[in-house]
Amino acid sequence: MSTTQPGADVDRAPDLVARQFSATRPNQLWVADFTYVPTADGTVYTAFVIDVFARRIVGWKVSHAMRTDLVLDALDQAIHQRCDDQTADLIHQSDRGVQYLSMRYTERLVDAGLEPSVGRRGDSYDNALAESVIGLYKTEVIRRRDQWAAVEAVEYATLRWVEWFNHRRLLGPIGFVPPAEFEAQYHAQAAVA
Repeated sequence: MSTTQPGADVDRAPDLVARQFSATRPNQLWVADFTYVPTADGTVYTAFVIDVFARRIVGWKVSHAMRTDLVLDALDQAIHQRCDDQTADLIHQSDRGVQYLSMRYTERLVDAGLEPSVGRRGDSYDNALAESVIGLYKTEVIRRRDQWAAVEAVEYATLRWVEWFNHRRLLGPIGFVPPAEFEAQYHAQAAVA
């Protein structure tokens, strides 16, 4: 199943990331993507927004529909949770899915002061960090069951996994600590400096 339906190339944002998934501070670069989950009640979709600095999931949403509202709700959660007046220089990377290129989504990025960045057509490496977090989600949550009953079961399992991922899962790229701990270390060092 394909979740990316490419939008038109007209007036799309440039690729500001160029596969360089690194950040020197929180809220410098976010990546976003979504995936599908088959259930007995039909296919559902899970969207994520990830802060690249600590690989922390800052927004997510589960829905029956693969529409702009799915990714917009995940983005709104991230903005509400993470943004204040200091959103300057925050880049938001996504693929070329029509949901991410929609007028509503683009306007929300601009309203929040985020800089949109879009990868090339048909190239999952341009959003590889989001793809890798989704791969962990599929391995650690979704594929552990033969059959998911409905959207509510996926939503509850995702809620529990995001909490565990952010606060207890050890990640090698950030020194084998959980994302929340890595961010706390950054803020403690910044306070001392």
